[in-house]
Amino acid sequence: MAEEVDLDDVWVLCRDVLENGAPLELNDEMRTLLSRTAQQVAIGQQDAQDALRSLSTAMTLLREIHQRIGEGSRRLSRARNRAYELRDKGDLEGACQQIRDVLAVEVVPLYRKHAEVQLEKLTGLIEVRATGRLNPDLPDRDQLAVLSQRIQQGNALELTDDLRALLRRVAPTAAVSEAETEEAIKSPEGAEALMGMILSRFQKGGRRFLRAMYQMTSLRDAGDLEGARQQMRDVLAVEVVPRYRQAAEEQLRGLDSPLPVS
Repeated sequence: MAEEVDLDDVWVLCRDVLENGAPLELNDEMRTLLSRTAQQVAIGQQDAQDALRSLSTAMTLLREIHQRIGEGSRRLSRARNRAYELRDKGDLEGACQQIRDVLAVEVVPLYRKHAEVQLEKLTGLIEVRATGRLNPDLPDRDQLAVLSQRIQQGNALELTDDLRALLRRVAPTAAVSEAETEEAIKSPEGAEALMGMILSRFQKGGRRFLRAMYQMTSLRDAGDLEGARQQMRDVLAVEVVPRYRQAAEEQLRGLDSPLPVS
């Protein structure tokens, strides 16, 4: 998106000028960039044009843009992370509230748009959990998770054609064979067990990979490249989920690559 490119460019500019002391060259190209970006962070066009008449007021404008980008980005990131934690614990209403809190104060249109999309997904998951009906616009694995929560709340699993299709799509991503999948989706009990297997493999695989990444990074930074490699080898020795295997293989290849010449 053009807006994101502008915000990224201005963020780099802010770092150079405001943090590293580089001069702000207020030429026509810079005025155009700052004017456009000011509007993207909800600063009025006239206010931006007035600020760009002198270097001192342009610096003030740059600081305000920097503040709105930084605060908005951090606010949205914190809210998303907390919303994901609550979602994974089954507290979808609490997850929604995290995003609503962002929308209550955020002025930057791009961040508001991201928050609105996130809120729409979460409210959609609430509907899936309440009704058991799948939504083709929502991520498959997230819907499996809320269906599992629905079962835990005492609701029976309705084994529809849509659910069978979803399980056929998701099962290979958790290294479940076609034969296993087809056998499981013959009955609600089998489908429920398959859902549990898929979700468990992703949860365990994700935690395993994150722990290994933390250890690998610490060992690499301490100069123990062989120990760092072993962390990824240990993941590959037990991991079955393709996405985590691929991630571990990529990390291992990176550790085996020659260091860049400084």
